[in-house]
Amino acid sequence: MDFDQDTKALEPGPFGRAMRAHWLLDPTIIYLNHGTVGATPKQVLAAQQALREEMEQQPARFLLRELSALSGPSDRALPRLREAAQAVARFMGAEGQDLVFVDNATTGVNAVLRSLDLQPGDEILITNLAYGAVVNAAGFVAQAAGARLVMVQLPFPVSSPADYVNRLAQALSPRTRLAILDHITSETALVLPLAEMAACCRAAGVPVLVDGAHAPGAIPLDIPRLGVDYYTGNLHKWALAPKGCGFLWAAPERQQSLHPPVISWGLGQGFVQEFDWVGTKDPTPFLAAPAALELMQAWGPDAMQAYNHHLAWQAAVWLTARWGFELPAPRAMLGCMATLPLPASLGSTREDAVRLQYALLYQHRIEAPILCLGGRLWVRISAQVYNTLEDIEALAQAIDTHFVSIVHF
Repeated sequence: MDFDQDTKALEPGPFGRAMRAHWLLDPTIIYLNHGTVGATPKQVLAAQQALREEMEQQPARFLLRELSALSGPSDRALPRLREAAQAVARFMGAEGQDLVFVDNATTGVNAVLRSLDLQPGDEILITNLAYGAVVNAAGFVAQAAGARLVMVQLPFPVSSPADYVNRLAQALSPRTRLAILDHITSETALVLPLAEMAACCRAAGVPVLVDGAHAPGAIPLDIPRLGVDYYTGNLHKWALAPKGCGFLWAAPERQQSLHPPVISWGLGQGFVQEFDWVGTKDPTPFLAAPAALELMQAWGPDAMQAYNHHLAWQAAVWLTARWGFELPAPRAMLGCMATLPLPASLGSTREDAVRLQYALLYQHRIEAPILCLGGRLWVRISAQVYNTLEDIEALAQAIDTHFVSIVHF
């Protein structure tokens, strides 16, 4: 392996293969796919299970009197969800009263979209790099209202963040009622210049909804400083929380008109009350989020992010050089994931991508997404603190095996 000398900095310290002991991940699998649905550490799962057991001892007390502000009399100073919301909000520089829990970022996006008062001819602006489910939701809401979904074409690969800011500015119009922007894109794994893009929208009087599914825990995050109107994200990816743990933050002036996708007993009683009770469900993913953040604090969030970013960047530099390609983005636009081009001989269709992804899994025991973008195949690498340079080397060798077999065939 011919990584540069700076790579040696990854080897010492608390992170690396030994960290696998904190997860239930199959030890026979090289897992380079943390960004898809996350992986919850054992310690956090234990905290969640303790909450479940407490809930089942007195379910009515737990859910109907202690969980939310809509509950009956309780001796708790704050409802359980509000305590958890305060801890999560502090982690992202926000206030607890401006944050509510949702199952995932897609649910948060739907809440904002379904709360819009759109008129025929209005426009929702979104980019071609947006997550497919979010595109579907925006298109559905626009069509129902007789509005238009306008898609801004952002190039990938990209040479400078300024390219994206300029293209967004040109696409805004007097009819734009909402701009939906990613913080970190899903397929292309780019950290967008969100504050600058939001400033563009603000200057044009356009509210901004951020899909931050991959951002919490992956990069430093101070939501109020971004200058956006709504921010939704997942805590079950890089913030180590259990599955089904997302949040929605809204600027105070946007909260009154915001409603959850499921209307329930909190209707008309305010932002927090509406979202904190949408019917009987298991709230323990939300309530265990503070335990996940405590674990991150114990490991050191800055150190985790630095390790993951460095590993993703070194993988990008080495693999693109190995396969003879240019880097798809500058270092400032990569967080703890990188989406990298694959040799053209491996295929150019979605069917080819599926074939290669399953070959990696079943023949080489490597879990990594293979994507078809722009008529070629790409591999997206997620770096979490349990990953190492050896995982990247194993992926490279597996890819090369298929490249060689196709060439010789």
